[in-house]
Amino acid sequence: MGRRQPTFKPYHQHQLMLLPPSLDELIPKDHACRVVNDIVNRISLEPLNAAYHTTGSSSYHPQMLLKVLVYGYVSNIYSSRKLEAACKESIYFMYLSSMSYPDHNTINRFRGVRLKNALRAVFEQVVELLALEGFLSIEEVYTDGTKIEANANKYTFVWKKAITTNKEKMKKQLAHIWEYAQSVAASEDNLPDPPDLTTINKEKVQQTVDKLNQVLAGKDNVDKKMKAKLGYVTKHYPVNIERYEKQEAILGERNSYSKTDIDATFMRLKEDHMKNGQLKPAYNVQISTSNQFIVNYTIHSNTTDTNTLAEHLQQHENSFGASPKCLTADAGYGSEENYTLLEGKNVTAYVKYSLFDKRQNRAYNKKHPFSADKLFYNAAADHYICPMGQKMRYIGNSKRKTVTGFEQTAKLYKAINCQGCPLNGVCHKSKSERIIQVNVNLERQKKKADELLKSEEGIEKRKKRCFDVEPVFGNIKNNHGFRRFMLRGKHKVEIEWGLLAIAQNIRKRAA
Repeated sequence: MGRRQPTFKPYHQHQLMLLPPSLDELIPKDHACRVVNDIVNRISLEPLNAAYHTTGSSSYHPQMLLKVLVYGYVSNIYSSRKLEAACKESIYFMYLSSMSYPDHNTINRFRGVRLKNALRAVFEQVVELLALEGFLSIEEVYTDGTKIEANANKYTFVWKKAITTNKEKMKKQLAHIWEYAQSVAASEDNLPDPPDLTTINKEKVQQTVDKLNQVLAGKDNVDKKMKAKLGYVTKHYPVNIERYEKQEAILGERNSYSKTDIDATFMRLKEDHMKNGQLKPAYNVQISTSNQFIVNYTIHSNTTDTNTLAEHLQQHENSFGASPKCLTADAGYGSEENYTLLEGKNVTAYVKYSLFDKRQNRAYNKKHPFSADKLFYNAAADHYICPMGQKMRYIGNSKRKTVTGFEQTAKLYKAINCQGCPLNGVCHKSKSERIIQVNVNLERQKKKADELLKSEEGIEKRKKRCFDVEPVFGNIKNNHGFRRFMLRGKHKVEIEWGLLAIAQNIRKRAA
């Protein structure tokens, strides 16, 4: 009896179809590419059309390229070459491109050039569309930031501190050679007084070097080592000081930048694979979210979140015509400058200050029983009472400016008779009388923040922040593998993050 053969479904690879199926029939009705197609079809592309010339040969339709690019970011395909291949291999990309096959240069040029002035408008329209559908709120947002590595060489760095150190060395070397020139100069050389090298620039260095060469070049009794030093100074210092001035202009208020992406600043990232705390060129990305939809985004070269809020809020106003009514953020944003900014814009701020969480801890309060905030204040007489019951009298104000130019004022109060006090050494560590600084405006703002954060609504906001804004970064970085920008320069990085923000919103919409 012969062995029975298994039964297979029909397989005729070369059989022709009388009516071949359309791509629309092959794609599930709830697939993400349909959401991309629907949203892009519903927004105006006038800002994008303005990026094209009215003369010359025809171009690929911007609507098609935008769909391909956005769906690429939705499906974790960020490379222009991989997007080119996907348009030829994936039915989802074929459906969106209508069987067009743009090459990687076209895709890259569209992303880096065409979208430069148009992507923000596209993003805003997507957000407003989702807001109309009830998926998010533009008025109540949660704000946070993360650092993402730039597409830059981490060993081509420029440090402000190194420039300052090298300029100090130049000053000392020029002053040393000038002193030597004075010791060997004849009366007819008319060597003037030493130049003022408190601050140096290209002109001052060049004048000093020229004068030293004029005095020492023709003398026979000049020390050989000093001649060699003067030769090195003549050859390198004018060139070096010119380079330092250009680098300082690029640095601005920053402490560092990368030569391969001058907008990137060296920052400490959480992704430290070598476990050595190495700084890497990166950007500080700020977002505001609502129900895990990205409502607003900005890119910064600042390493701290504190100094980014003003620009971030301004962008929100530019995009939607007004500031949000309510903003929730962590302690990284809790500064006097930010509280003042939010008060001025009538934004209800559920924003922690630096010691908010610690002050809720009983163990911390027991360790610091004599801190300034626990001392009794007599408002009528304007003095504090120290732990021993002695008056701490007002002695004046202390003023300082932040790196952004915001002026802070603190009142100073000084204790008396600290020398023989039995609590000396426990109450404070100073060898003389204790002096405390009290920023009256900031203390008022902290008290207001306490009331908001400890209210029922504040507690809900604090809880929701942890699973509203933070998971968005986790989703983009871990689930979708985006940990390093592919483009260079702040403007192009903004385009790339804008595409990621649109992709995040569409993924949430399709979920």
